[in-house]
Amino acid sequence: MSMYRDHRERLLERLAESGTAALVFTATHKVRNHDCEYRFRPDSDFWYLTGFAEPESALVLLPRGVDATAKDGERDPHEVRTVLFLREKNPEMETWTGRRLGVDAAPEALGVDAAYPIEELWKRLPELLKNYRRVLYRAGLEEARDRGVLDALSTLRKRARGGVLPPVELVDPAPVLHELRLFKTPAELDKMRAAAAITGEAHRAAMAAAAPGVGEHEIDALVEYTFRRRGSTGMAYTTIAAGGNNGCILHYVENDAPLVDGELLLLDAGCEVDFYASDVTRTFPVNGTFTLEQRAIYDLVLEAEETAIDAVRPGATVDLVHETAQRVLVRGLVRLGLLDGDPDELYEAKAHQRFTIHKTSHWLGLDVHDCGAYSLDGEPRPLEPGMVLTVEPGLYITADDDEVDPRWRGIAVRIEDDVLVTASGHEVLTAGIPKTVDDVESACGRESLEPVA
Repeated sequence: MSMYRDHRERLLERLAESGTAALVFTATHKVRNHDCEYRFRPDSDFWYLTGFAEPESALVLLPRGVDATAKDGERDPHEVRTVLFLREKNPEMETWTGRRLGVDAAPEALGVDAAYPIEELWKRLPELLKNYRRVLYRAGLEEARDRGVLDALSTLRKRARGGVLPPVELVDPAPVLHELRLFKTPAELDKMRAAAAITGEAHRAAMAAAAPGVGEHEIDALVEYTFRRRGSTGMAYTTIAAGGNNGCILHYVENDAPLVDGELLLLDAGCEVDFYASDVTRTFPVNGTFTLEQRAIYDLVLEAEETAIDAVRPGATVDLVHETAQRVLVRGLVRLGLLDGDPDELYEAKAHQRFTIHKTSHWLGLDVHDCGAYSLDGEPRPLEPGMVLTVEPGLYITADDDEVDPRWRGIAVRIEDDVLVTASGHEVLTAGIPKTVDDVESACGRESLEPVA
């Protein structure tokens, strides 16, 4: 648990600078249908700080502790700093819903200073928060929680005449906690490399299995099977297995159509390892061989992606990476006759956006669209070592686009990799997944859905 303890210590240092306590909840169970729930996934902020995956839990962080008799918020360094609220052991309930760590075992197992039953949270919270002037808490997610926090603050305000200083601000986690999460530690990167490796195996298995008549749903199932088989914590997001013109729908997740000879399959799929995400897209021919038009579009997208990846380095920006990819695409679209005019003028006029649609990059981490600001003081923020972002240009020419030659219609290509910013440039975490035309065609073409060993 040392990684999560380190995360708590880093946050506590930041909170101490402003005399801020923190209250972080895990996620709540979500109903799938009637009395069936989705498989539980902890809240990413909570997991980042605890490595604890049980529901009905909350973490309170108290930088440098608070002496109950202190004046003006004076801190006592020997006080409790990390308090976890969680479910108690309950053999009867554990028979129904699974094992619980329990209150008694939590301090040693998780490295927290104290643990209490979750039912005691609201009773104990006012005492824990007294004399802190600010509380880091993400409001607006659960109404009942918001009421509980406000009730705790109200209780403390009523004690102000007795010398207790109540909090006067609720602080959103984004400026502090989410900025910490943006910069990945070596331990976190190990998990992201593991997720990339499993994701690569799934994509190679999909390339091998794709064939005319195979269902998108079969590819979807094979990908998830590979993720789970290799011990990941599951999908980082809903898999997109989009054959032919379905690839022009950016978040196509129905995955219920048969694959057609002569078309492409756009597969956007990534797994989580200990809830750290991978996010990869590969596009490949259903029958194992690109047509001339498909190859022309594919090579153009690949050129844009590789040029954009080369632009990833400290001091660059996400906006620069996007512009780099887009300018390559514009020049290529003119070269192929899909756009007509001067590439620079077309770029400024955004004429290409009917074919490109989306941005090129987003942060990646515990969330597939990870937290962290993209701008600072109104300007695009410079990339720094430890940040991880995707690079994912795409071109989408819909089947009903009667403004282009019919031979281009229905072609959708996206190529996406996960890229770490390093001190000297970048590292492509997903570099081992087939990407060149020759490598992709070589990976395609098995005749059955037998699992890849």
